[in-house]
Amino acid sequence: MRRTGRRLRDGVALWAGLLLLTSCAGRTATVAERHDRVIDRFEARVDEYMDLREEAVDATAPLQPTSDPATITATRQALGAEIRRRRSSATQGSIFSPDIRSHFRELLAPVVAGERGEDVRFRLNDDAPDAGAVPLEVNAAYPAGLPFPTTPWPILSALPELPRGLSYRIIGRDLILLDEPADVIVDYMRNALPTKPAAP
Repeated sequence: MRRTGRRLRDGVALWAGLLLLTSCAGRTATVAERHDRVIDRFEARVDEYMDLREEAVDATAPLQPTSDPATITATRQALGAEIRRRRSSATQGSIFSPDIRSHFRELLAPVVAGERGEDVRFRLNDDAPDAGAVPLEVNAAYPAGLPFPTTPWPILSALPELPRGLSYRIIGRDLILLDEPADVIVDYMRNALPTKPAAP
């Protein structure tokens, strides 16, 4: 009878363990699936912007190899103006929708956490523009003469890769998506980084 009871208890324990493993595996799959869905939506929105951008390039004189600053500036301004015209109704969230913003914050929080994130935080602050120097406004131009802040590799590696011409820039705690050749702030999200880095 004791042997039967032991087998019963062992069977119950094994079944409970299997249920726990299945539950954990299910949660892991759900997290991974959510990540893939959000990143797919983000990349689809970026692709839509790049299609619009390509049409704008076709509608303006393409940038030819030149060392003339005036020509480079004029071409950039023409491309930026055409992009702004084509997406004049774009608002904050056109790329960084609420679910994308939430997920990006989750991806970035560990990057600046604890001692391991100390170097990242230092580099972000080292060449950061003054508060309010960069307008957080869709379709705004990045201020002329203002250097681009460094975006440390750990941050870039945590976020989806961007097509050539687009870049992530951290301004304070905020994140902007910048079309550098066209000098257009495509979208932005506030509070991309936590107020205080979490402990590791």
